[in-house]
Amino acid sequence: MALFQSSSTSLFLLIHIALLSTLSLAADPTVSYDFKLSYITVSPLGVPQKVIAVNGQFPGPLVNATTNNNVVINVRNDLDENLLMTWPGIQMRRNSWQDGVLGTNCPIPPNWDWTYSFQLKDQIGSFFYYPSLNLQRASGGFGPFVINNRAIIQIPFAQPDGDFVLLIGDWYTRNHSALRADLDSGKDLGMPDGVLINGKGPYRYNTTLVPDGLPYETIKVDPGKTYRFRVHNVGTSTSLNFRIQGHNLLLVETEGHYTVQQNFSSFDIHVGQSCSFLVTMDQNATSDYYIVASARFVNESLWQKVTGVGILQYSNSKGSATGPLPEAPSDIYNQWSAMNQPKAIRQNTTASGARPNPQGSFHYGSINVTDTYILRSLPPSTIDGKLRATLNGISFVNPDTPIRLADLNQVKGSYKLDFPSEPLNRPLRRDTSVINATYKGFIEVILQNNDTKMQSFHMNGYSFFVVGMDWGIWSENSRGSYNKWDSISRCTIEVYPGGWTAVLASLDNVGIWNLRVENLDRWYLGQETYMKITNPEENGETEMPPPDNVLFCGALAYKQQDRGHKDSAGSILQGNPDLFFTVLMAVCAAVLVFS
Repeated sequence: MALFQSSSTSLFLLIHIALLSTLSLAADPTVSYDFKLSYITVSPLGVPQKVIAVNGQFPGPLVNATTNNNVVINVRNDLDENLLMTWPGIQMRRNSWQDGVLGTNCPIPPNWDWTYSFQLKDQIGSFFYYPSLNLQRASGGFGPFVINNRAIIQIPFAQPDGDFVLLIGDWYTRNHSALRADLDSGKDLGMPDGVLINGKGPYRYNTTLVPDGLPYETIKVDPGKTYRFRVHNVGTSTSLNFRIQGHNLLLVETEGHYTVQQNFSSFDIHVGQSCSFLVTMDQNATSDYYIVASARFVNESLWQKVTGVGILQYSNSKGSATGPLPEAPSDIYNQWSAMNQPKAIRQNTTASGARPNPQGSFHYGSINVTDTYILRSLPPSTIDGKLRATLNGISFVNPDTPIRLADLNQVKGSYKLDFPSEPLNRPLRRDTSVINATYKGFIEVILQNNDTKMQSFHMNGYSFFVVGMDWGIWSENSRGSYNKWDSISRCTIEVYPGGWTAVLASLDNVGIWNLRVENLDRWYLGQETYMKITNPEENGETEMPPPDNVLFCGALAYKQQDRGHKDSAGSILQGNPDLFFTVLMAVCAAVLVFS
């Protein structure tokens, strides 16, 4: 038994050995990543600036997983401020403890590690991750997250010849701290300084607008082949129009759900949204082709520089791309026409998703709605001397103690379950007001945008059916225009200024789930709330307990132990008692072997 003379080290070694052997034999494989978030200096628009890198990369690395995989991501915070990583669109079944937003998690302090551990349930598709606190995404920290179909589940199109990820987004040469200071002082963020494609500036298509020497993204392809392009708008607040010169974009997926396949010459992708296109290389190779992401629904003459440009290069290309960019849609001042595009997106009801059954087998149109919430957003206003943004007149204040953690530890007064189901005629206020949602309810949410800017709304823990979208003020008569047959299911949806969008969601995922605007300026100013969804007969089967490595803060800060250099291996076991006992048996076997 000499092995155990240094008992803690040896035991930990045995746990590692047992854990690795156990995971290799487990029915559902585990993919593991180590993320170190730190600052690096880059110059994507020709101006040196400090950005947030993941493992020294900007943007961060791909998380590549498959349906049912267990995902373990150990995050090291080497920033100078608190950090949380969030995984929008990943549904975190029964496990909001891993969601990575302030209402559900205490932040990771500087120089600390924390391990996220969750299982991918019944999902496929294209998503991205990012830091959720204090506009940090405006400085980077984002990266792609792909969930592949299991081998036994066919995709509803021929296997592409390659797969490309494009992270597009508006970009400021001021970092997130400076942008925060602007908002805190009551200023608007103003026009962005450009648009990045995969963290790089524009190809020099115009010698007046684009400085010389900027690195730009190049996608290399072979003629005649078809590639999948996964395009994500990771920006701060600007809707973007995406297009590839001379090539059609065949839309096949939005945020984890296959669509009826339609060709577009260009496609609007709003803040926080993700789309997949099949693009066939069917043009001649006399020259390279432009890949463009340009600002949408703005004054084009003023916003010309807010354009991202990359290059599509055939392997037999005979020269560089030259001349003007492919034209943007001509409906800038006719948003009635622009709304036809999102209305045209339909779910592919004959395709299997993560399971071998059609995605359209869930007949949402015949389910009775249990609750309706009308959420109205207004232009930012001054509340208590500060510029704030609101939903139904409430500007959300994040609790000192996360909501579900407060519940389980009997912390009173952390929040209020009194979020109004419709706008009320009362003064605007700052509050920690949460929706008291009904477990297994089927809710209708009307997103009414009375602001002056295009907005995107996101619901953590869920996807929802986008059943209606129109101009003006929603009324009960608007339900007559709903699509109750094949509306697309997704997790982030645009709401046009002066218009509304209606979604339906089945509340079967217990936890505390964030409902927010994805435009970072409005989110930072308080345009969010949470849905509290609890099972009154909870028996441990519908909601996981807090993980062993749960962080404590606020009224529970006294319970926190130093986890600054905690190894991630033990956290894989959190919230998974079957795996824990399997590992325990493996450890015992290892003890016998080594004794």
